[in-house]
Amino acid sequence: MSEAETVTVSILDKEYQVSCQPDEVSALKQSASLLDQKMREMKASANVPGLDRLAVIAALNIANDYLGQTKKTTDVIKHQASRIQKLTTKLDQALNRLKVLNSQ
Repeated sequence: MSEAETVTVSILDKEYQVSCQPDEVSALKQSASLLDQKMREMKASANVPGLDRLAVIAALNIANDYLGQTKKTTDVIKHQASRIQKLTTKLDQALNRLKVLNSQ
């Protein structure tokens, strides 16, 4: 595993030094940017006292969005699995009919 590197991210105009693997730098920067965006939106639209509270509420909103997307993805996967199963059944039935016809 390669050595971790220190990356500087900015959230609400405050800089934070975070250690991560080189292949995770891009994701870390995107995550920090998303958190910064959410915190700015909340700061502008709600009277949330304190940076800590603002960060917690923003994190809860991000977690809620993530869980919603995870559920949607799970639902799509279940639907596709069901469709695949139905198609597999139809193919098996068609192959069995062909075997019967070929054996006559």
